Amino acid sequence: MMSNISNFGVLSYTFIKTVKKYGAATALVAARYSFAATAVGDYALFGGGYISSGETAAVDTYSASLQKSTATNLDTARSSLAATTVGDYALFGGGSPSSGYSAVVDAYNTSLQKQSSVTALSYARRSLAAATVGDYALFGGGYNGLKRAYADSYNTSLQRSTATALSAARYLLAAATVGDYALFGGGLASAASAVVDTYNASLQKSTATSLGTARHSLAATTVGDYALFGGGCPDSGDSAVVDAYNTSLQKQGSVTALSVARMDLTATAVGDYALFGGGTISGGQSDAVDAYNTSLQKQSSVTALSAATYSLAATNVGNYALFGGGYNNTSAYLSNVDVYIEG
Repeated sequence: MMSNISNFGVLSYTFIKTVKKYGAATALVAARYSFAATAVGDYALFGGGYISSGETAAVDTYSASLQKSTATNLDTARSSLAATTVGDYALFGGGSPSSGYSAVVDAYNTSLQKQSSVTALSYARRSLAAATVGDYALFGGGYNGLKRAYADSYNTSLQRSTATALSAARYLLAAATVGDYALFGGGLASAASAVVDTYNASLQKSTATSLGTARHSLAATTVGDYALFGGGCPDSGDSAVVDAYNTSLQKQGSVTALSVARMDLTATAVGDYALFGGGTISGGQSDAVDAYNTSLQKQSSVTALSAATYSLAATNVGNYALFGGGYNNTSAYLSNVDVYIEG
């Protein structure tokens, strides 16, 4: 979008950046859903998930120039895991193997070398959430036959400690970081939860103002000075609500809703935009992508994903946001990787 202003006869231009679809990257090595993604150094990593034959341990990587390769497999094939990055390591923790629950944490350095003997989570569990604050990666919540409030932390040397538990045991929650705080919001307890637990860079725990709508299976990401929680499932139906918290943990009012109410979506950021993509809607899946800038203004429209999908994974690397995989009730497991840029 371009506007012009004439000043003393001199024509000048102001360019307003937007998010646009760049195209497609090389497909994932295996079509899958319910997996996790994060980035370390110059690489985006997509790990684990569920494929047509069961759980997978595959790890796909994309460089900052979108060159695709694969890294060493996860130690344990599993789905419903969580991922985040601390220091020079990308961490994949927890999940569901073919039976039971996993406490495994896999770590990859900036050269994509897999680290050995990372201490496991304190308890095996799936459907947990992960975020990083200061020198700590945090894995919070989850399910292992019961809803859990456990919080494990890993420092930049991959040493594990136990943080104060979440204020409410829950799973299918979402996490993001803003300023000096990691936020864990929503989830499923005895019912959909609106709780937002926060941890500072010293791992001191507090709670922020609750989400505007209690819900699970939501997504979270960060743009500028805001952590955003979008979509999800209240106790009935789907939600289009977007809650935003600033670096002082103050909840912002009246953020424009998602274009489509949905759950099981994913989120990431690129440049000055937070992106929410995919998800399940009543009767099917969504290919919608919503974008919010650093002023929490919603872009009027964004080119859709290449296929309607849910339980996909997203992260960013270099100048690109990547949305990969997912499930579609019509075409089943997907291996697509859609790429978005700011420009």
